[in-house]
Amino acid sequence: MKLLKSTILILLLASTSCKQQSKEDQASTIATTEKEVFNESKVILHKNFKSKYVDARNVEVFLPTGYDKNASQEYNVLYMHDGQNVFNPETSYTGIDWGVDEAVDSLIRLDNIEKTIVVAAWNNGSKRFPEYMPKSPSEASETIEAKKGLKEYAGVEQLYSDEYLKFLVEELKPFIENTYNVSTKREDTSIMGSSMGGLISLYAICKYPKVFGAAGCISTHWPVPILGELYIKTLPASLPDPATHKIYFDYGTETLDAQYEPYQKQVDQIMKEKGYTEGENWITKKFEGAEHNEKSWKARIHTPLEFLLKF
Repeated sequence: MKLLKSTILILLLASTSCKQQSKEDQASTIATTEKEVFNESKVILHKNFKSKYVDARNVEVFLPTGYDKNASQEYNVLYMHDGQNVFNPETSYTGIDWGVDEAVDSLIRLDNIEKTIVVAAWNNGSKRFPEYMPKSPSEASETIEAKKGLKEYAGVEQLYSDEYLKFLVEELKPFIENTYNVSTKREDTSIMGSSMGGLISLYAICKYPKVFGAAGCISTHWPVPILGELYIKTLPASLPDPATHKIYFDYGTETLDAQYEPYQKQVDQIMKEKGYTEGENWITKKFEGAEHNEKSWKARIHTPLEFLLKF
């Protein structure tokens, strides 16, 4: 898909806090600087967004071409993790971004998806794993065996995923809804990420089924020692109602993704038993030759976007 590139405007917002700030107070923190972006779209950087649950972090918001804060139609919202990798190759760990801004803008122009803004929260470096690993079942994650496994696998002993989700749901989401012209409805609110970001996206829709209507789990990193299998076992009881939710999974066949198929097949069976219908409210896709990196995710990003955000 060929895209024309033009100027991007990035608005740098000074440190913000969601502790009951009024809309007027939030607006007063805005300062602007120009930087290059695609087409007439905008990427807005909320710098060092403060939280009472997790450490402060940058949050980027993509507004598609034609976004109008005063329009009668409210925009859908897609929340994404690992925000530094989503829009900008200069901040991406691999030097390749997902190109979500370009993809969303193009798909909207083609009328393939609903009008949507994308909210990308940056990860917190060393705390990425404990923030993205589901703390479920919580009693299991606190056992000596589980803590030992976490220490050996990721160098941590405590998980902060419940706190991270509270940040998203109780602080970031209200701020977005007060600042931008977006819908507050569950069916218009999605969440998506890759690898550990896939795990936390699934955890989010399970833990907050009244908030998120759809979840995109890309190259979901199931094989976390002890906790990965324990988490899969919670899904029969925790998956949201298939009548009101939809979930996307995928995986490649190379590098780290080569490990995922046996776990994903377990999850697919649980999805069927829960009442999900593949191709309607659930999709699992296998991408031959795809690796576990931003290059591969960028190449197929239109697929989950069209499933999660289509009419």
